[in-house]
Amino acid sequence: MSEVTGQRNGRIFYGYYLVAATFVFMLICIGCGSYAFSLFVRPLEAAFGWGRGQVMLGFTIFFITMGVTSPMVGRLVDRYGARTVIPLGAAVMGAGFVLVSQMSQLYLFYIGYVLIGAGASGMGQVPSSAIISNWFKKKRGTAIGFMAAGIGGGGFVMAPVVGYLITEFGWRTAYFSMAVIIWVVSIPLALLVVRTKPSEMGLYPDGASRPLDAVPGTPVVADAPSFTLKQAMHTPTFWLIVLSFLFGCFSSMGLTQGPVPFFEDIGYPTQTVAAALGVMGVASAIGKVLFGWLCDRMQPKHAWAIGQALQAAAALVLLQVGVGSLPGLIWVWAVFLGLGVGAWLPTLSMLGSTNFGLLAYGAIFGALNLAQSTGTATGPFFAGLMYDATGTYHWVFVTFALLYLVGIPAILLVKRPKPLSD
Repeated sequence: MSEVTGQRNGRIFYGYYLVAATFVFMLICIGCGSYAFSLFVRPLEAAFGWGRGQVMLGFTIFFITMGVTSPMVGRLVDRYGARTVIPLGAAVMGAGFVLVSQMSQLYLFYIGYVLIGAGASGMGQVPSSAIISNWFKKKRGTAIGFMAAGIGGGGFVMAPVVGYLITEFGWRTAYFSMAVIIWVVSIPLALLVVRTKPSEMGLYPDGASRPLDAVPGTPVVADAPSFTLKQAMHTPTFWLIVLSFLFGCFSSMGLTQGPVPFFEDIGYPTQTVAAALGVMGVASAIGKVLFGWLCDRMQPKHAWAIGQALQAAAALVLLQVGVGSLPGLIWVWAVFLGLGVGAWLPTLSMLGSTNFGLLAYGAIFGALNLAQSTGTATGPFFAGLMYDATGTYHWVFVTFALLYLVGIPAILLVKRPKPLSD
């Protein structure tokens, strides 16, 4: 048996089970919280007479709450472990959907999505990326990529399921059913399968039979000296990452949501736009695996720069689209943007571990995740406001394209910081 395989007696390395489990957490968390959201807009509009802007504010509340609570969730993961935090997050997220399933007032809808966002933070990318970062070292990027592909899986699986439930049983039953799915699947899975660190099972990262640095001739992916969150926040590296992901995710989500009414305005059939979004979702899932794989073969900052370049290319494609333009441009936009969007989670996770170590990884990743969540939450809102002010999406797309001229150089300036004292 190889010293570094750790597959004693033919057993599969336990870390692979955790990749599968975290894939499921991401699928359910983002599938229910994000991908299914827009399916409820028209039913709620019909039921209560709410404006679409009022309903969509719930989407913004969801992502802002996820971001704001991420640093706290990260600290809890560092202190108590993901096995404790994920079931609590699932319980809170499910409770939010139960509240929304019974509500009849707009403020209760918003409170429900505060709970949903906080719960999603507790069972989503912060604890999941902490688990995978602890269990993998040599192939950490690839493992995180497969875990992150669960986000795309959420659109592929949960959106059709929720759509069916709304059509057949109504929106209240669909909301309540999502709570049941979260509770029945995520809580037992976390309690039975999740172990935050391999040391909890007497194992080592990557399935090694002993620490990798103790195996002669074994290449080791070196983590940075461990930083606390306070120390990390005193480095230029931290704020360059924040700046790049804030601008990059602000632009990428704006480029995802804004073009939908734009394409419809210039004559694309709704079915074609919906199909393009489906292609984007598949490309995003592929991108997460691809960029995770790239992070094992190049510096994560270079992988994120490539991802942003693909997103910028999608913005430039949109600037060529108009009445009478080539119909195929919508598919080019979908593929470029989908692949580029797939870069954010693998690269952000790897940037956290390779620059600041694993000791306070949860808290640091949670703080970095606040930047991407803030950008994700506000990009579409900005696009809508700018369209209302100018009557065109042209300057929306120009703005997003220009922001990549800040985000790409910012990430390329990142250097691994030297340890600091508090």
